[in-house]
Amino acid sequence: MKTYTITVNGTAYEVTVEETGSAPSAAPVKAAAPAPSAAPAAPKAAAPAPAQGSKGSVEIAASLPGKVFKIAADAGSTVKAGDPVVILEAMKMEVPVVAPQDGTIASINVAAGQSVEAGTLLATMN
Repeated sequence: MKTYTITVNGTAYEVTVEETGSAPSAAPVKAAAPAPSAAPAAPKAAAPAPAQGSKGSVEIAASLPGKVFKIAADAGSTVKAGDPVVILEAMKMEVPVVAPQDGTIASINVAAGQSVEAGTLLATMN
């Protein structure tokens, strides 16, 4: 089982996911600090080639498994820390994956509708 903390409209939820395919459970918890960044892991599915030919030095990875609902920032756009880059749909919720720092999006490595696992490289930035 894996446990994730996600925040939706200011309320933190702790989500436990069983790898057997059974339904996950979610219960409200007090939010003491923002959820940590996703731990880097090797992607399990092949991702499309980066949108622009270069790869950035900062990787943005999926914090939980889900489907890419929307690409919120294009390659080449400038973002500030906390700006949404990709929005994932997981357990019927939209979960923004945000820029960890100010910078420029170097590549978007996924497409809308694509299923991703936790740790999948979504984008890079400089």
